[in-house]
Amino acid sequence: MSKTTVVKEKRTRGEGANRIFNTLREEILSLDLSPGQPVDEVGLAERFGVSRSPVREALVRLASKGLVNTLPNKSTIIAPLNIEEFPQYIDALDLLQRATHRLAAKLRTEKDLEEIDLCQQQFTTAVENGRVVAMIERNQAFHMAIAKASRNNYLVKSYSSLLDEGRRILRLYFRSYNDTLPPALVVEHNHILEAIRSQDADLAERLAHEHSIEVKTRFLEYLSTSHTPAVSVNM
Repeated sequence: MSKTTVVKEKRTRGEGANRIFNTLREEILSLDLSPGQPVDEVGLAERFGVSRSPVREALVRLASKGLVNTLPNKSTIIAPLNIEEFPQYIDALDLLQRATHRLAAKLRTEKDLEEIDLCQQQFTTAVENGRVVAMIERNQAFHMAIAKASRNNYLVKSYSSLLDEGRRILRLYFRSYNDTLPPALVVEHNHILEAIRSQDADLAERLAHEHSIEVKTRFLEYLSTSHTPAVSVNM
């Protein structure tokens, strides 16, 4: 086999893995694939018209994002959601969000503001177009751009980990609005951005806290009225 053939096969396998990863990631985040659901490697290979190698590569990447779990028997499942721990989760997120946003207001640069503003524009567009997965991604990008402006790598890493863990929770939060977010939520982001732009640390922290509390209150209300099997899995 020539070197050219080997390179082409690797490229093809890599492209297949990317396609599988992106498709499954969207289906997991949108809860089209339920928490705890078994993952059928053979079925995925048939679905995407590939061998099992790119499927396994995609699953390894999904596992690194906390979206699938490999069990002791080597089988794979969609990562479960532990809804019972949500209050603890949001409390931890709130503390980190307040800290990062406060520091960002003090330490941000003009370049930071440009990045935060760009993420907010993209989030607004996703909301206007009703693109749920894009809303989740751009919301995370907005808050991470703020976190990076805090200039504290320890806070950034911890905050990023919590945001990653909460992406499917955020999907349920958006579902509570029937995937049509009210303009007020976009405005909340704008107010946070302006507080950081004006370097008002107290206001930035207060708005970050109010943002967390709104998510917590709305999400708990949603669970109390619509507790589906897709969110009750706890393994």
